[in-house]
Amino acid sequence: MQLNNNVTEFILLGLTQDSVRKKIVFVTFSLLYFGTLLGNLLIIATIKTSQMLRSPMYFFLFYLSLSDTCLSTCTAPRAIVGSLLKKTVISFSECLIQVFSLHLFGCLEIFILILMAVDHYVAICKPLHYMTIMSRRVCAVLMAVAWVGSCVHSLAQIFLALSLPYCGPNVTDHYFCDLEPLLELACADTYVVNLLLVSNSGAICSVSFVLLMFNYVVILHSLRNHSAEGRRKALSTCISHITVVVLFFGPCIFIYTRPATTLPMDKMIAVFYTVGTPLLNPLIYTLRNAEVKNAMRKLWSKKVISDDLK
Repeated sequence: MQLNNNVTEFILLGLTQDSVRKKIVFVTFSLLYFGTLLGNLLIIATIKTSQMLRSPMYFFLFYLSLSDTCLSTCTAPRAIVGSLLKKTVISFSECLIQVFSLHLFGCLEIFILILMAVDHYVAICKPLHYMTIMSRRVCAVLMAVAWVGSCVHSLAQIFLALSLPYCGPNVTDHYFCDLEPLLELACADTYVVNLLLVSNSGAICSVSFVLLMFNYVVILHSLRNHSAEGRRKALSTCISHITVVVLFFGPCIFIYTRPATTLPMDKMIAVFYTVGTPLLNPLIYTLRNAEVKNAMRKLWSKKVISDDLK
């Protein structure tokens, strides 16, 4: 493993170098990040305090919101600060930390979406055995496995990054550190590392997406045997989840399943899965979920009453 690099820091060019557009980036990212924090932290607080939301679906939704919050925090604050600076400098160690964090919470989100899909399948196709199969203990174990798997994936990214020497240019045309832009700065043949990257990140995205879509095809097919009301509720839940899956996996598959070549559109597509999807997830899950909306109203009512009593 090559650890002796001449490069000690990287310069991130950000989304734009134009001063006017930088101001637009600052305002846009600030609003998106604030909305992401507000929406996801509200869901976290609602699920944590509400006795109504104790089913496995909300257990996984809690961690999905936590993952979304952390995923956007990996990139958005630095992008916001960077839009105010002439150039954004990030040290080599900070860059690796960002790569690790980004892939940790991105991979965790993928695993959580899979667990939520399994939960939906059991609830719709095996309703009589639901509480036995998806017990609190089983959900906790599955969540622990998801965390461990995400850590293993992220450590693999760091191993690949450290296996390359960086001895030449240190300017990357991106607004955060990731393995693909770093491959272009390595002063060595990156063919093998690129294959490993595609077989790691690319395979996780592609295989997970195919499995999720197959899972929902099975679920939708099984709805024929349900009542009209049961079909309506199940379909509403599935549509919400499928929407989240498509919005998240589409950009990820585009970025991580092709050879290590950086395209001009990559930065905008990366905005979608690092900031856009974490912002949309709370809206998708709350606007289509009466239980969550009712629990939020009760949480707000309690806050208003407690403020009045002060």
